[in-house]
Amino acid sequence: MIKVSIAGGTGYTAGELLRILLNHPGVTLESVISSSSAGMPVAGIHRDLLGETDITFSDNTGHPDVIFLCLGHGLSRAFLNENDIPAACKVIDLGNDFRNDPVFGERNFVFGLCELNREQIRKANSVANPGCFSSSIMLALLPLAALNKLTDDIHVHAITGSTGAGKKPVSTTHFSYRDNNISVYKPFTHQHLAEIERTLKAAGNKVLPPIQWIPMRGDFTRGIFASVYTRWDNLMSETEVINYYKEYYKTSPFVFVSDEPISLKEVVNTNKCLLHIGFHNGYIHITSVLDNLLKGASGQAVQNMNLMFGLDEAMGLRLKGSVY
Repeated sequence: MIKVSIAGGTGYTAGELLRILLNHPGVTLESVISSSSAGMPVAGIHRDLLGETDITFSDNTGHPDVIFLCLGHGLSRAFLNENDIPAACKVIDLGNDFRNDPVFGERNFVFGLCELNREQIRKANSVANPGCFSSSIMLALLPLAALNKLTDDIHVHAITGSTGAGKKPVSTTHFSYRDNNISVYKPFTHQHLAEIERTLKAAGNKVLPPIQWIPMRGDFTRGIFASVYTRWDNLMSETEVINYYKEYYKTSPFVFVSDEPISLKEVVNTNKCLLHIGFHNGYIHITSVLDNLLKGASGQAVQNMNLMFGLDEAMGLRLKGSVY
């Protein structure tokens, strides 16, 4: 059994990680670290785990085979500096510390987008998990980037649930603000842009056009709905493009191309990303939906762990969604 520790154990991503790992047949929990909650039952914070586990929060890492860093952005480097993590222990960071700056001492973090870097992840000792917004956008565009077909401005309108902002309350996650409300934030400047641009270039689109991205806050708790479009050169027929997308993702256990329009509830509580492709007046339009806490965070992190340890990529991740 793989011994797993989780640093930053009280947040949303850690809670999702615990729900997955407690039912994962290949792992055992070594430690759930929270300096502020040490000694308290994990189920006291993650209330849905009452009756599922009697593990308590700890103030030390234990002796894991892999540690997940579910810390706030910018805190993972500090954690690794302050804790003596053995070189043999694998690290999966769910923050943004190593996505664009992958070197830390002797560790070189592989970008953990399974659909692009599967073989590198299998050999990796350290992985930087992609961001939730960026995952939805990259998965929409990877097949086109692989053909170097992104030549005109890429337009993105993407809306996320309130859990994407983390567990610490702020004014824009307050119920009175979020309920029956939507708002724009960080237009054209979102921090995930850098990893999206770098990944699409690595996929094959050597000269990338500008990405005109408007992120939005939605009045729901979880999920991301991304609407992505760019000009299309019509050198491939619509049927050829759709079949190409299906072929590109045929070895990916969680990315599927739908022939019918898709909606957000189809992926909530699952590790899936669903895509739908349409064509309108010289544009190709890709809709992408995923759960920001699963395929956009904790589910993808476990997918990476499975690859790193030579397990079935989908182990522990066949989750039941609900469309109601």
